[in-house]
Amino acid sequence: IFKELTKSSSALTMFQLDQLRVFFLTRHLSLLEAIKEVKKEKVYQFLFEMDQYLNSIGLFSARIAVAALNPHGGENGLLGQEEMREIIPAINDSRKHGINVKGIYPADSIFWFARQGRYDAVLSLYHDQGHIATKCMDFYGTVSVTLGLPFIRTSPDHGTAFDIAGQGKANYRSMAESCRWAVEYALAYRDFIKRTSGKKESDWD
Repeated sequence: IFKELTKSSSALTMFQLDQLRVFFLTRHLSLLEAIKEVKKEKVYQFLFEMDQYLNSIGLFSARIAVAALNPHGGENGLLGQEEMREIIPAINDSRKHGINVKGIYPADSIFWFARQGRYDAVLSLYHDQGHIATKCMDFYGTVSVTLGLPFIRTSPDHGTAFDIAGQGKANYRSMAESCRWAVEYALAYRDFIKRTSGKKESDWD
């Protein structure tokens, strides 16, 4: 909706939990349809956009890790061909164009390592792969961020829970984290616009 209303060319959803950032190659698709979307061209284009948007919030040459689709990273084709045929070629092409991509890594461990600071962001290949990882680590600490719009959009990563509205039961942490990251990324995005607009520093005063 925001992409259409702002006439943005693209908009990517990123989940933020502490220093863990997770992007999603596919979103609201069945698992069967999501797997069909894992193609070399799509993965490469997504990694390119990830790198651009991470740059816009102050993460230059961000260390991007790619989660595998199949168990154990596919085991060289033994447990699935998608890694060898589609994902790894996309990673190699991305590296040739200067993107700092790492992987491919088994999905059962890469999110934990990224949260420890080894990587700046992880590309999740389908909805639940990344959602389960972040929400199991900290359900109320995860924030949804939309990058690529003319502004920074953040929100809690969970639903509205209208059934407990006005009862003093709601946990405010995700909302507080949303506000915190909105401020931090808005300031970083403002600095990015200043650097890339061609205007002099005095023009912004």
